[in-house]
Amino acid sequence: MKMGILGAGNIAGKMAETIHEMPQVISWAVASRNPERAKAFAEEHGFMHAYGSYEELVCDPEVDLIYIATPHSHHYEHMKLCIAHGKNVLTEKSFTQNAAQAKEVLAMAEERGVLATEAIWTRYMPMRKTLDEILASGIIGTPHSLYATLSYPLQHIQRMTDPALAGGALLDLGVYPLNFASMVFGDEIKEVKASAVLTERGVDAVDNITLIYKDGKTATLHSDMRAACNREGAIYGDKGYILVQNINNCEGIRVYDTEHHLIAEYETPKQITGYEYEVEACMRALKENEKECPEMPHAETIYIMELMDNIRAQIGVIYPNER
Repeated sequence: MKMGILGAGNIAGKMAETIHEMPQVISWAVASRNPERAKAFAEEHGFMHAYGSYEELVCDPEVDLIYIATPHSHHYEHMKLCIAHGKNVLTEKSFTQNAAQAKEVLAMAEERGVLATEAIWTRYMPMRKTLDEILASGIIGTPHSLYATLSYPLQHIQRMTDPALAGGALLDLGVYPLNFASMVFGDEIKEVKASAVLTERGVDAVDNITLIYKDGKTATLHSDMRAACNREGAIYGDKGYILVQNINNCEGIRVYDTEHHLIAEYETPKQITGYEYEVEACMRALKENEKECPEMPHAETIYIMELMDNIRAQIGVIYPNER
């Protein structure tokens, strides 16, 4: 598969590093609005072509899949550009700024008959299946509540603080605890409660979210772009509990009984970076002529976007182009 990358920032570099180690993927082309940056990126990561505009990339007939690695604020625009030219897309989280954009893009992809999927890597990783199997085994009995947190000190990064770039903790960090809760407890939510600390520029620095499910389960979620944290996920049942080390890129799972004794432990398989699993999912989907990946169906992408719209409405975060 010949792969292109739209954008040449840090996260694009991580994907480039990943596919360079995947023998079934050809690092075909990278595009940046800065031709010199594209050229330097291509030389560093072994791409065959460097384009000084996104239009050149989407017009390349050899490209099978384009990974979109621009800020949240530009995903909508850049996906539409790719899809209009018949290109399959794998787009970084969050998929778009809001649910309305996500629905429009996915409808356009369906109409044009191309693959479009969200690169929320935790949905594709093998440890997601491992966690499903642990829960299904009943080792912790009936799970009743969960907690998940993801925080990094990121206030020095422009895209995190700029409202015009859809900045804030929620779309960049909070999306992971939300997806963790969705993967564990599903989507039958009765009530969403959210609070936040906003910056002077009006984006969320900290988010505290409580989800109450129709069956009585609860999820307590936290993200903070001002501080580091243990990145842990915990699932509590009547016979024990599960601790997931690093919900962003699982580094192991431990299971404890009600007396806090370690009763089971699961190691993470060796990986390149973790990004390879979403690329492999796209390859499987394209081979089978599918237009979405079962690991992250379109309905789930829209659901998470709607959930974040709900949260932003509660905390009062509106991006400039939404006013």
